[in-house]
Amino acid sequence: MSAKILSAAMSGIDAELVEVESDIANGMTSFVVVGLPDTAVQEARERVRAALRSGGFAFPTTRLTINLAPADIRKQGPAFDLPIAVAIMTATGELKPEKTRGRLFLGELSLDGGLRPVPGVLAAALLAKRKGLTEAYVPAANAAEAALVDGLTVYGPKTLRELSAHLKGETELPQEPKPAPAEARTVHDFDFADIAGLEFAKRGVEIAAAGGHNILLSGSPGSGKTLLARAVPSILPTMTPEEALEVTKIHSAAGVWRGTALAQERPWRAPHHTASAAAVIGGGSDPSPG
Repeated sequence: MSAKILSAAMSGIDAELVEVESDIANGMTSFVVVGLPDTAVQEARERVRAALRSGGFAFPTTRLTINLAPADIRKQGPAFDLPIAVAIMTATGELKPEKTRGRLFLGELSLDGGLRPVPGVLAAALLAKRKGLTEAYVPAANAAEAALVDGLTVYGPKTLRELSAHLKGETELPQEPKPAPAEARTVHDFDFADIAGLEFAKRGVEIAAAGGHNILLSGSPGSGKTLLARAVPSILPTMTPEEALEVTKIHSAAGVWRGTALAQERPWRAPHHTASAAAVIGGGSDPSPG
């Protein structure tokens, strides 16, 4: 028997749709994952096996094959644990195909069947909306993040058993409420108005900020260069919803998003002068934000 579950793979700060296919066939007992998985995805075999058994679910004792399609996209990280488990449960008849079809699943499994948070959930939720999906199932710790996307019903189960009971209709998981919009910050940690002196430098920074230009601050240590740079967000306009979503998505992809609403303050970073271009811009074999 076979089954197909929808999930998402991160590609930089964006997500791409992945179909998690499971097939149970006669043959010697084996559990194979194909579709260009990395080490973390390969290790999902042991996490999924233990989580299913801890939850009291059947695990195939014949040949089990998991395919992550399309096969030319590299699959990275533990976020495929949950969709692999759901695909197996659907293939074994534990879940009905119509209960899992057209829904997005994402999350890491612990050995006792609990769900752990993963990075990039906001990008995956945006992808689900773009593809016309209406429901997403993510770890409870990521549910508020996914709920930032309008038009998507988000559920945040804490365990695999909770998810199974919901899909079977035995219990009803509460929908994750839409986070209240955050108020724009009017008090900044570093305010341009609080900087005394440095009139010539401040004038240059104001012109650069108004025109969206680059600016190079040069001077002796302690002359106020970093202070001026840190105060720049205080003279910039409030971010538009699109800009706030983009900033939050980058933080989510980097795994550093900890809020319950879209970012409201323009980010400020201070890379060391010895940082490489890849460290500042991002990238690498496992592309991530700089």
